Amino acid sequence: MMNRREWMIGSAGAAATIGSAVPAGAQPSGGKKPVVIASANGMAACAKAMQMIQSGADTLDAVIAGVNIVELDPNDTSVGYGGLPNEEGVVELDACVMHGPTRRAGSVGAIQGIKTPSKIAKLVMDHTTHVMIVGEGALKFAEAYGYQKEDLLTDKSRTAWLVWKESLRSPGAFNNWVSMQQNLSAAATPMKQLRSAFPNVDEGTLAWAWQMAIHPTYGTINCLGLNAKGEISGVTTTSGLAWKIPGRVGDSPIIGAGLFVDPDVGGAGSTGVGELNIRVAGGHTIVDAMRRGVSPKEAVLEALKRVSKLYNDDQAILDKLDIEFYALRIDGEHAAGSLWGTHRSYKVYSVNDGGESRHEACVFLYNKQS
Repeated sequence: MMNRREWMIGSAGAAATIGSAVPAGAQPSGGKKPVVIASANGMAACAKAMQMIQSGADTLDAVIAGVNIVELDPNDTSVGYGGLPNEEGVVELDACVMHGPTRRAGSVGAIQGIKTPSKIAKLVMDHTTHVMIVGEGALKFAEAYGYQKEDLLTDKSRTAWLVWKESLRSPGAFNNWVSMQQNLSAAATPMKQLRSAFPNVDEGTLAWAWQMAIHPTYGTINCLGLNAKGEISGVTTTSGLAWKIPGRVGDSPIIGAGLFVDPDVGGAGSTGVGELNIRVAGGHTIVDAMRRGVSPKEAVLEALKRVSKLYNDDQAILDKLDIEFYALRIDGEHAAGSLWGTHRSYKVYSVNDGGESRHEACVFLYNKQS
């Protein structure tokens, strides 16, 4: 016999499905060419998601399986296992998912000890009346479903954290206890004591760790998948800002910022400085622009212009910031964009439309000459 909770969840799912029906007079969405897009670090994720979509898998299951590859990769220090930790040396992860066909969403923030937070976000969506669970509650929720807490620090990410602690002696150290403007105006002084402080660490790792210390990463992975029926879903997952104050949550688990999906329009997501994206609700901004008939390319540029306005279009400040947006419309058209057109990170994004995954160029708001 069905209990009250099961009836509520089933009824909510049925209502969501009815709500996602194609409006009267609209063109049927079937017969589309499947497309998966992701951030630059998502080549393998796109390939996995496309393989599953072509095999008939649900679009959300497909994109989650794709980003799981990155979450479990200890060499990607911006996502999942091996992600750079908070200021106390603890890795805290954020993720959210949106299932276009049923218009549902789930999210976790500042969860510790779980390598694949995207899976926990889907559990929140599937098995609770909530959209977001955070912190200790998110970990306990994951443990209730059989996940075990693990140490997510690798030797590489631990070294980077220790180098960051050394860098605090430098006048140009990145400090989350002051404003972003103060951090951006600081002139970093390279540490000359690194080799003696870390004699067993190779020079390349030390050089990378120093860069992470003074310019902490905001990297993430966003992945959006569209099937031949025109069904779209998305996921965003991250370890967030390196050296953050414990409990800090960026845009990645925020519905409407790090991710937004509307099955009648398309989906959008972001990587980069989460605080900037939250302030412009970038995911929703892009989808809403596409709803008005704006192309994915122009919709991405519209969101970037809103970010630029946060600093009064001051390119000297914006030059020190990174943010990228990704857009996939339900007709299969897609685009991605970044603030800067040269020598910055994530100037390409990943695409798979049925063959090999490839990188395509991002559009950009500003062009740097050198």
